[in-house]
Amino acid sequence: MTDPKESSNSPIRLTSFSHGGGCGCKIAPGVLADILKKSTGFPVPQALMVGIETSDDAAVYRLNDEQALIATTDFFMPIVDDPYDFGRIAATNAISDVYAMGGTPIMALALVGMPINQIPLDVIGQIIEGGESICREAGIPIAGGHSIDSVEPIYGLVVMGLIHPSKVKRNSGAQIGDQLILSKPLGVGILSAALKKQRLDATGYASMIANTTKLNKPGQLLAQLDGVHAMTDVTGFGLLGHLLEVCRGAQISATINASNIPVLPQVQTLAAAGCVTGASARNFAAYGHDVILNSTDSITQALLTDPQTSGGLLIACDKELVDEVLALLHTNHFTEAAVIGEMIEGPAQIHVQ
Repeated sequence: MTDPKESSNSPIRLTSFSHGGGCGCKIAPGVLADILKKSTGFPVPQALMVGIETSDDAAVYRLNDEQALIATTDFFMPIVDDPYDFGRIAATNAISDVYAMGGTPIMALALVGMPINQIPLDVIGQIIEGGESICREAGIPIAGGHSIDSVEPIYGLVVMGLIHPSKVKRNSGAQIGDQLILSKPLGVGILSAALKKQRLDATGYASMIANTTKLNKPGQLLAQLDGVHAMTDVTGFGLLGHLLEVCRGAQISATINASNIPVLPQVQTLAAAGCVTGASARNFAAYGHDVILNSTDSITQALLTDPQTSGGLLIACDKELVDEVLALLHTNHFTEAAVIGEMIEGPAQIHVQ
């Protein structure tokens, strides 16, 4: 088993090079909104089915009556020290956006930025090999890419996929009465904070790696179900941030039951010990005005805003379809998938019970 404190293959702690790791290094949602609202508009072609209008997971461009192209990109700094694991996590995270739209990935391009004079070439090679291993699991080639000499190590992918235009699952299609299902447990950011503080044991590390390298392949199957009205993946803005995007897109409210949310082992204890990310507080500062918390529990708040790297799918589906969706997820090894809430009438807010 990989030592969570130091890779046996590399004495270099990759996380020491980065000021923020994984999806926790995303620009804060409030800052990002300010940047984007100042951007200049441009003519949108009719074939562009999904763009930036609802902060969806990927762009979708209709090619013909039977095919639409899904295009996305994701990259970040190390969240772990083991280079192979870092590559696997980054690739899984990037491919997830295609699955979150309901699509099938077909090809990837690698994005590599490394401090060449500080990280040995064999370590960089292990990062790339880790990414390649996940692409093989997804059944796609890495067909090219781009690399630069950078101050901090960065790795990720551009990913393209295909889907029938009628099967695209946006984050804006939720309806009143839809049940909310989360496919993976939360807590990756808290575990990564513990890792950086050298307080994560081997069991906790193994749990984090298993969660972050599990491909969200069921998204392809969920796209075939008409009763699945909306889908997204939970990443850097935390569960509340990405659920708010669903609420804003549909212009309705959501209620979630915090006690029903699946959580990775050790997360509650580590959060209580102060192992939380700075991104969690930044997330809540950006969107907390649209969240009604019936509890002032700081640990629950930290968990709900915890940035997830390669997190699970958040699914809004018809109530009559819940058993089928859960069975599909459980059969495909997402055994902790659970109903966590419901879409309700009201403004774009989240009520946390």
